[in-house]
Amino acid sequence: MTAPRSYRYYDFVMAAFVCVLLCSNLIGAAKAAVVTLPLLGEVTFSAGVLFFPISYIFGDILTEVYGYGRDRRVVWAGFAALAFASFMAWVALSLPAAPGDFNQAYQQHMEGVFGNTWRIVAGSMVAFWCGSFANSYVMAKMKVWMEGRRLWMRTIGSTVVGEAVDSGLFYFIAFFGIWPDEQVAKIALAQYLLKTGWEVVMTPVTYRVVAFLKRAEAEDWYDRNTDFSPFHIRV
Repeated sequence: MTAPRSYRYYDFVMAAFVCVLLCSNLIGAAKAAVVTLPLLGEVTFSAGVLFFPISYIFGDILTEVYGYGRDRRVVWAGFAALAFASFMAWVALSLPAAPGDFNQAYQQHMEGVFGNTWRIVAGSMVAFWCGSFANSYVMAKMKVWMEGRRLWMRTIGSTVVGEAVDSGLFYFIAFFGIWPDEQVAKIALAQYLLKTGWEVVMTPVTYRVVAFLKRAEAEDWYDRNTDFSPFHIRV
């Protein structure tokens, strides 16, 4: 039996992916920011949107260089990290605060930052899982169809699909029946366009990272005989 290949940078990319995923969901995710853009005017968005799309860029890089199977392991690692972070936040908030003005005020601040409702937590986890696998699947299939050409088309095309799944599921699960339907659709569309736009802007960086990793790892994986089931973690 052939031993699985080891890679110099795969673990680092996985760690970076999970770090970005956790930070974008925990830091700034609940903050609604407003910017004024040319032609669009004032646009309201979650501050976490500035960084969450980086996880999709990592997903593209992992699939392009290491293949769908190894990206699948990273997605599951990110999902487990999100689940643990959500559980830890719930435990920390559920514990009674110690007496004193500072501790009582600190409890309120923690609830403001980490006290997401169960629907938001569930929406975030389900949307990430489904969107990430959709992104990786499209990326892998397009690479085979295009015989490795037009990386920019594959990264953008896979993100168009993945982010559509992510944004659609998240806002439907988290806010349907709470916000007016028109508002849910409007904000979901705005977030989707912002996330996809990030992919377009970051394309030159993606090219450089992919080229570096392919040279350093001597790997350029094609998913020609891959089992695309998302429900296991073997390569």
